Amino acid sequence: MNNSAPNFEMLLKLAKNAALQAGKEILKVYNSDDFGVERKTDESPLTKADKAAHYKIVDLLEDSKLPILSEEGAEIPFEVRSKWDYFWMVDPLDGTKEFIKRNGEFTVNIALINKGIPVMGVVYTPVTNELFYAHESIGAFKEDSLGIHKLSNSKVTDLHGLRVVASRSHLNEETKSFMEKLQEPEVVSMGSSLKFLAIADSKADVYPRYAPTMEWDSAAAHGVCRVLGIDVLNLETKEPVSYNKQNLLNPYFIVGASDLLKKLDLK
Repeated sequence: MNNSAPNFEMLLKLAKNAALQAGKEILKVYNSDDFGVERKTDESPLTKADKAAHYKIVDLLEDSKLPILSEEGAEIPFEVRSKWDYFWMVDPLDGTKEFIKRNGEFTVNIALINKGIPVMGVVYTPVTNELFYAHESIGAFKEDSLGIHKLSNSKVTDLHGLRVVASRSHLNEETKSFMEKLQEPEVVSMGSSLKFLAIADSKADVYPRYAPTMEWDSAAAHGVCRVLGIDVLNLETKEPVSYNKQNLLNPYFIVGASDLLKKLDLK
């Protein structure tokens, strides 16, 4: 299906607009008194904002005529989606727990996937009005109140004092063990896909993830990192994390510049 290469300029424009419009829907709920919190079957929270953002994104991305796989959408059998060439992978609101805590650290994630690879990524943070986007034809960018900034992968030459991205809520044993191998690491804490973007934006160096995530949690930010030469590697196989697997659960992974990850002991 969809064997011809799409118009990436048009798709990027569409994805950016969808992310911004979804952000507006999210902020309507964020600034209200009722989040309408429900519990999904896995006990993770779902709010009115997740649903409103999902419907807005799907409505806008349908113009692309490409399939859409969204966290809040209907489950699509692997037999169907395995035949897709290009498709959208969407997390309408990544960081629902952060949303409920009102700490602003949540994002809208839209990725374009081709044969398991995130070839385009758009990530929007509604509260700070920061928009990250990337495609290999143009590079990676961040838009904020100060304008449009082209991102670049800053080289890490010294392993001493590495800035390690870790969860605000807790450090599990595997993450502690990873950090114990480093020389005086500095912890950088934040929620949602902002963990990836801290590296893309040169605010952190490495992000080890020894906890479950789903493909839509990482795909868009992975797309941004990939354009910058920042790897997202399966910690077991040391191969790039891939998408549209039969099981949409991610493996444990690590994020960092290719040259840095080669220097680290990832056993």
